[in-house]
Amino acid sequence: MNTDVSIPQLSDIARRAGRAVMEVYEGENIAVTNKDDDSPLTRADTASHAVIVRELAEAYPDIPIISEEGKGVPLSVRSTWRVFFLVDPLDGTKEFIRRNGEFTVNIALVVDRLPAAGVVFAPVIDLLYAGTVNDGAFREERGVQESIPRKNPERNDRVAVRSRSHADPAEEEILSRYGVVDTVSMGSSLKFCLVADGTADIYVRSGPTYEWDTAAAHAVVRAAGGRVVSDGEELLYNKETLLNSGFICLGRGIDFVG
Repeated sequence: MNTDVSIPQLSDIARRAGRAVMEVYEGENIAVTNKDDDSPLTRADTASHAVIVRELAEAYPDIPIISEEGKGVPLSVRSTWRVFFLVDPLDGTKEFIRRNGEFTVNIALVVDRLPAAGVVFAPVIDLLYAGTVNDGAFREERGVQESIPRKNPERNDRVAVRSRSHADPAEEEILSRYGVVDTVSMGSSLKFCLVADGTADIYVRSGPTYEWDTAAAHAVVRAAGGRVVSDGEELLYNKETLLNSGFICLGRGIDFVG
């Protein structure tokens, strides 16, 4: 199977899905319901899912897709997949409901259990992160594109990015090992992207996440020279339950401390 994908094409799909999200976001009724795990679901989640799955299937008919809103692929089927798309149509639904703009559309290509390409798009602020492990990463804000990570020679102290909605006091001990002296808060997969672009050095998540929550931004981090480490090794995908354990996201040049 051909594993080459076009980042401009994936970016266009993410932007079109973002427009579907914004139609709901800017309306009066975002129609919040609860899924089986009590996590929120809105009309924007399903609208974005429909756009992404339709357009990925048209552009890459040979590559299967797992999406958060269409995740019912049996293990017996997906365990045979070496290459697949892993999609979160709307990451940061709580941020969406709060209308703070810190939510994203996420598309990743997973190859041999690792994210090889990814696009993360925040439609409210028109900010897109993308990259491949072969070609590097970039950020594009309101049409202005730059390679990442950006050099920041004036900053010597380590900075951690913390979750806007899921901060955990248990993460403090881990951060202390890395000499973190300052923190910034952010919602959704943008936390990874702040590490990828050099705004922060580390992001620690002790609680569980699903694979679609992390894959696209993990790809951007890898493309920018960083790592996402779980149990001492790079975080892997297409696991039996599609559930991640805790992890540490490290920017380029930051060594893992066990």
